[in-house]
Amino acid sequence: MKKYNAKTQGGMTFLGFVIVAALALCIVFAGIAVVPSYIEFFSVKKVIQRLGNEANLDGMSKKDIELEFDKNANTGYVTVVKGSDLQITKDADGKQVVTVEYQVVKPLAFNLSALMDFKASTAK
Repeated sequence: MKKYNAKTQGGMTFLGFVIVAALALCIVFAGIAVVPSYIEFFSVKKVIQRLGNEANLDGMSKKDIELEFDKNANTGYVTVVKGSDLQITKDADGKQVVTVEYQVVKPLAFNLSALMDFKASTAK
């Protein structure tokens, strides 16, 4: 067992505490700025997956897919992507694949910003 020595200091200095607290606050504020974008991306992803689960997706026209996306996006509070932003292609099996790619830039502090790239697709 270690004996207590009055001459040795145990713990953190006030300056060390202030530095650690400042770094922790920077991380928290960055998280507060970034998390809503990820929440909205998961809503976009859910709408895209709902489109992919449609039984008649292959029989739908591009306009029908865009309208269906817009309808579902309104109920999911998605504002960053519209139906016209969707990329609709066919895969090797001839099935329609709906993909959306977008970027979000969130200012953090001064001239520092966070750039987030998002991509969701019905392809498995």
